[in-house]
Amino acid sequence: MKTILSLAGRLLYFLMGWRFEPLPPYFSKKHVIIGFPHTTNMDAVRAFTALRIIKRTGHIMIKKEAFFWPLSVVLRMLGGIPVDRNASRGVVEQMVSAFDAHDQFLLAIVPEGTRKKIRTIRKGFWYIARSAGVSIICWYLDNENKQTLWLGEIVPGKDITADLIRIRDLYAKAGYRFPLEAADMGISENSEKNEAANL
Repeated sequence: MKTILSLAGRLLYFLMGWRFEPLPPYFSKKHVIIGFPHTTNMDAVRAFTALRIIKRTGHIMIKKEAFFWPLSVVLRMLGGIPVDRNASRGVVEQMVSAFDAHDQFLLAIVPEGTRKKIRTIRKGFWYIARSAGVSIICWYLDNENKQTLWLGEIVPGKDITADLIRIRDLYAKAGYRFPLEAADMGISENSEKNEAANL
């Protein structure tokens, strides 16, 4: 079945006129994958198709209220992970548990969070990756040239500001610059709860 889905994914990319870049050598079993830019609903289609091409399942966070039958069956098939934003355990803890419970787990996050113009990106992806002990893979949808690009791997350190700048520079070199407010340059550990709540 994975082979069939992979071939179907390659065909879909061909029909869309897009080129899928092969996996980089640093790609392994568990990552937080971030994607820029978020300009259309087709971004999600391309992302999930890409994961089918490499015969892997990508996961996205969806509020638990959406998991009612029969929609829940579809959402789980697509890789949806139910998240309880009101639970005593925060979103970060819930995602860490999801990583711990699987031998292979790829969590896809769009830090821009919306197709509208934003002042700064959401940073919950960094807290999840650091807490789960996994790296962040930077993925770029090059709409102008109709190709996907793997820009690099970031292993979260102790300084979120330094990591955000490194990530921003990777995308800037590829031709895309996402916004960061001045306040982002002085982020404290107390920001974790607020950022995770906005994932």
